[in-house]
Amino acid sequence: MPEDPLDVVMPPGLSRWPHRMQEKLEGPLKPAGVLVPLMQREEGLSILLTQRAAHLKHHAGQVSFPGGRMEPHDVDVQAAALRETHEEVGIEPGQVDVIGYLRTMPTITGFAVTPIVGLVEEAPALVVDRKEVEYAFEVPLAHVLNERNDQLVDRDYEGRRFSMIEFHYGGERIWGATAYMLVAFRRFLLNK
Repeated sequence: MPEDPLDVVMPPGLSRWPHRMQEKLEGPLKPAGVLVPLMQREEGLSILLTQRAAHLKHHAGQVSFPGGRMEPHDVDVQAAALRETHEEVGIEPGQVDVIGYLRTMPTITGFAVTPIVGLVEEAPALVVDRKEVEYAFEVPLAHVLNERNDQLVDRDYEGRRFSMIEFHYGGERIWGATAYMLVAFRRFLLNK
């Protein structure tokens, strides 16, 4: 296993991506923000994730954080993440106490995604927008913090093999950019 577990999940910058993957990106990366919502529950903190609707253009049917691309009226990626979270799962921006940002990461679909970490103190009743999200679910923070729950898998993409970390919880498969962000969050929390 490489020294830096983040190298297992995804190369951190476009310069380290295979040339064919870089060529797929048309133009500059589009800024986007996702919220890493920490939900306060009696049993401890959990992280809210969504299963994206199957008909969406990007990342259809995948597990993700709520969020999305910046719109012209968004002042920054935090505003985009909070707006999209409200649209997707009904959490009002005022219900989120933003406590930090993780490193912006590029995606193969042409986005520069900035994860915004926020504490949702009074866990609201979720209102899922079925046009964007199939359903929402939570993963205990303790599950993500426990490295024994990491699963290292190999995936082929255009003739090249990649090793990636996945998480499995309650029948859900969390992989790709979302898993990368969870590993980055864990490293930040554990100061690794």
